[in-house]
Amino acid sequence: MLSLNNAIKLKAKAPLLLHSLTLPTTKITLAFRSVSTPLNETALSLNTTTPNTIPFLPSPFLSCRAAMTTAACVQVKEQIELTETEKKIFDRLLNTLRHFNLQTQLRVAGGWVRDKLLGKECYDIDIALDNMLGSEFVDKVQEYLSTTGEVAQGLAVIPSNPEQSKHLETARMRLFDLWIDFVNLRCEDYSEDSRIPTMKFGTAEEDAYRRDLTINRIVTPLPPKATFLDDPLRVLRAIRFGARFDFTLDEELKKAAACDDVKTALAAKISRERIGTEIDLMISGNQPVKAIDYVCNLTLFWVVFSLPPKVEPAVSEECYRLSAAYLDASWKLIQLIGCSNFDVSNESDEQRRLCLYSALFLPLRSAAYKDRKDKKIPVVNYIFRDSLKRKASDADTVMNIHKSLEKFLSLIPSLLSNEDIQLTEVDWGREFDDVPFTSKLRVLT
Repeated sequence: MLSLNNAIKLKAKAPLLLHSLTLPTTKITLAFRSVSTPLNETALSLNTTTPNTIPFLPSPFLSCRAAMTTAACVQVKEQIELTETEKKIFDRLLNTLRHFNLQTQLRVAGGWVRDKLLGKECYDIDIALDNMLGSEFVDKVQEYLSTTGEVAQGLAVIPSNPEQSKHLETARMRLFDLWIDFVNLRCEDYSEDSRIPTMKFGTAEEDAYRRDLTINRIVTPLPPKATFLDDPLRVLRAIRFGARFDFTLDEELKKAAACDDVKTALAAKISRERIGTEIDLMISGNQPVKAIDYVCNLTLFWVVFSLPPKVEPAVSEECYRLSAAYLDASWKLIQLIGCSNFDVSNESDEQRRLCLYSALFLPLRSAAYKDRKDKKIPVVNYIFRDSLKRKASDADTVMNIHKSLEKFLSLIPSLLSNEDIQLTEVDWGREFDDVPFTSKLRVLT
């Protein structure tokens, strides 16, 4: 976390904060796989008087273990550089504090801090508050903006839903075309007869412990099973970040992720939209094969890609291994030909995503089930629309690719032969009726 109005504190997932003091900066390279961070915190102040930079000081207690030789070194920037938009957003928030004389600390939490230190742009800004709810602070920001003649572009409050591991109310405000999330720091008290915690305001350190993962190795701040049962979606986040940064998943974390209690909680407590979003990020990421391999090895494949009852023909339990193999083959082909060959437009990333989904679900292309009206529905359609809650167009595109594949496969014998061979009878569509026979193979291909 990065606080907008006080000192910096570093820990495994502890707060980073901004202040008006200047500190020297040092260029550092962290081997994230082998960095350990003791629980005691060290305060560091950050500069907000310089317009667009936030100095970052290496913590004196970051220590590298003997595993340094196998660690993946990650270059960490010596300064967090703010864009003009980010500076305007932070100025409005700090001015709100000054205008109402609020004794509130604002911290930028989570992925924004990580990506900024890695030199990457991030448009996902989460603000954590130490003594008020996000909705209360958003009201203050809106009131302050009205005094300056500005208007927030959008407001929303997402209520808590403990039954789906959404323990915090989240307020959202759109400033300068970016959605900003506001939540309060929290700690949790569990009663003996309930797994749903009682929420109360917490310190930055208490809030750090109930967060999902550390930034060095993929480890949970608290025992992994307790962390995953609190929010089972953290299992998929651990997989996604482990693949994205080529980090090592902790052995105890893997045991907890694969245990039946956690898998049951993931299926029962987490909405299919949230699961689908994590899978989409994996497939669209830089290491989709590694991510899906983790999903398979942790026996989570059929939890994530759940199937309808009474599938015909029956799908083998081991089918997921073939899915992973097809995904691997397609990913290698994409690397071989280059992603730019998909499309010269900005749609190439979307085409790559759908190509990989098509490979992943290729073993299921012939499987179907009957809905309540006794209509036969492809299983792939069910996975996209019900298991992952993705767009209907995603399902349609992937199923069309599978159909086109069958047609294309029928052309291969003709392509390999030097003789005039009668094309396999396939319903190619009426648009090919007027194509001369001598040109049909080339046109169809």
